[in-house]
Amino acid sequence: MSQTLSKSETGAGRVENEGLFTKFLRATEVDVRLLGMIAALLAIWIGFHVYGELVIGRGSFLSARNLWNLSVQTASIGVMATGMVLVIVTRHIDLSVGSILGFSAMMMAIVQVWILPEYLGLGHPMIWIITVVCGLLIGAAIGAFHGYLIAYLGIPAFIVTLGGLLVWRGAAFLLARGETISPVDSTFALLGGGPYGSIGATGSWIVGVLVCLGIVAMLVVGRRQRNRYNFPLRPMWAEMFLGIVGCGVTIGFVMLVNSYPWPRGIVKQYVAANNIDTPVNELFISHGFAIPVLILFGVGILMTFLTSRTRFGRYVFAIGGNPEAAELAGINTRWVTVKIFALMGLLCGLSAVIASARLNSATNNLGTLDELYVIAAAVIGGTSFAGGVGTIYGAILGAIVMQSLQTGMVLIGFDAAIQQMVVGGVLVVAVWIDTMYRRSAR
Repeated sequence: MSQTLSKSETGAGRVENEGLFTKFLRATEVDVRLLGMIAALLAIWIGFHVYGELVIGRGSFLSARNLWNLSVQTASIGVMATGMVLVIVTRHIDLSVGSILGFSAMMMAIVQVWILPEYLGLGHPMIWIITVVCGLLIGAAIGAFHGYLIAYLGIPAFIVTLGGLLVWRGAAFLLARGETISPVDSTFALLGGGPYGSIGATGSWIVGVLVCLGIVAMLVVGRRQRNRYNFPLRPMWAEMFLGIVGCGVTIGFVMLVNSYPWPRGIVKQYVAANNIDTPVNELFISHGFAIPVLILFGVGILMTFLTSRTRFGRYVFAIGGNPEAAELAGINTRWVTVKIFALMGLLCGLSAVIASARLNSATNNLGTLDELYVIAAAVIGGTSFAGGVGTIYGAILGAIVMQSLQTGMVLIGFDAAIQQMVVGGVLVVAVWIDTMYRRSAR
């Protein structure tokens, strides 16, 4: 009986005389910094929308169109931010992610526009597949090369990646002699989103239902695992609360993306191409989830599994917590470092797919300053420069915060210079908050 009672308590046990909110956090095991980021994100959204209403006379930030575009714009930065978490957790930094993206995008454009059509024919169904594989391999190879220089030659990551920032940006320029290569393969372009690069209302509801089932399954399996190993259990009301909130947010997101219709011109083209008799004014075709957003979801799930459920993930956080102790424990820290940077490069290649497909071209400026936004997203998401601390979901949420700031400032007409100043200031404040949080935790 006493064992049963002990299991019903939360992970930290009972604490007398604590406040209601503290008891809630302890029971649900919700990260305080996660709540802070969500509150900051909501404040940004509401603030920009209200500012638009009062000053400009048109509050468009919280419109379905803007939030849908915001999710697509976040995808490229969010994908790279998940890899930057592992880099920063191990006390390194990667300043070359934007240049790797630009170089990979230029290589993919050359492959699919200049090379493959000559051998396979224009519009061949294998062109986009070969192109994506090439982009991923190029990014991974560059990242592995950087990791080798850092791990085995002992060159600081700051210097290696700063050199990579310059080298790969220049190499991208030389590859195409500074030209813009377009248009990309039509199927490849769907990976960048848009009306045809989305899955529609039905597909979005299927994804939403699957996500809700996954949330419930995670809670059930997690509770069984805790019970199996005699770990403290969350109260049943806390489990139900987490499930309801998670499923509610998912359903709300599905309703949001389904409320954004195709533009009238695209609908006219679709009606003409498919010989549909229904008048254009009576057709409401939803975008649904864009493919880049689904890619970001998939990367977030896989990276979360990699960091929390695999030996590699445990090694990463062990190295970040204490590199010397990890080495003495038998972890091959050099090889793990190479794999971390190779993974970062692979994700840069994937982001290059999204970014170039969205633009339907590859330009020499693609990915410029992305390293700033990626690092800021990871740090705002709770990744500590001191090492050993960071979450994938936090980095994705940080990417949404950064993109929300940029999009909001564009909507209200801020100059590009002011936008950069705000982003730089937010990054400094985020690091200061992390420093103060670590001090208080001690």
